[in-house]
Amino acid sequence: MGYGRSRAAVPQTDDIRMRFSKTFLVTLGLLCAVATLDAQRRITSPDGHAATEIRGHYEGAEDPAYVGGKWIEISYGRPIKRGRDLWGSGSAYGRYLNHGAPVWRAGADISTYLMSDLDLVINGKTVPAGGHTLFVELKSEKEWTLIVSDWQPQQRFNPGDKTKLWGSFGYTKDKDVARAPMTVTKTPFVTEELLWEFLDMSDTGGTLALRWDTVMATVRFTVPKP
Repeated sequence: MGYGRSRAAVPQTDDIRMRFSKTFLVTLGLLCAVATLDAQRRITSPDGHAATEIRGHYEGAEDPAYVGGKWIEISYGRPIKRGRDLWGSGSAYGRYLNHGAPVWRAGADISTYLMSDLDLVINGKTVPAGGHTLFVELKSEKEWTLIVSDWQPQQRFNPGDKTKLWGSFGYTKDKDVARAPMTVTKTPFVTEELLWEFLDMSDTGGTLALRWDTVMATVRFTVPKP
């Protein structure tokens, strides 16, 4: 009587191949499911946030902390160019970005929103501290107008809510707080994802800047003395 394993106890080549194939297919299926879920979670136009803090001071010698500052911030959606012709030309200039609204939301999805701890002066008009929506009127390649409005944003799209806006749909001029012509220039590079930023900041003011594609549009603002 032999002491070796019987033939039936030893996995055959075909059995090994079948088990490997099943394991491979299960693993591949799981990887595809994870990739699908990851793609579904991805936001087409990611959230954006620009911020600056002024009129504070540093305290502490070894590890100084900036204290007493006042914040100015912008929250917005960041659409991606993805090879598109964004602007159009002639009478159709800006129509694609307005997407049927009277003005451009200058972002994506929810309305672009300015929040400030301080009053701001834009084109001679005082924008009170607090929250305001931002829009841009696109008239031509060189004629852009920044609009600061008292319209408040919807947090989720609700076509039945006429008291707040989703993006710039339903915008009307009656709640404008300030309008200012923007300085529009061409950049030597392409900004793929729309960007709001603060430039040349000091305790007395700075510049609001909007960049996308090969375009940069800016508006100066001042902060009244305390």
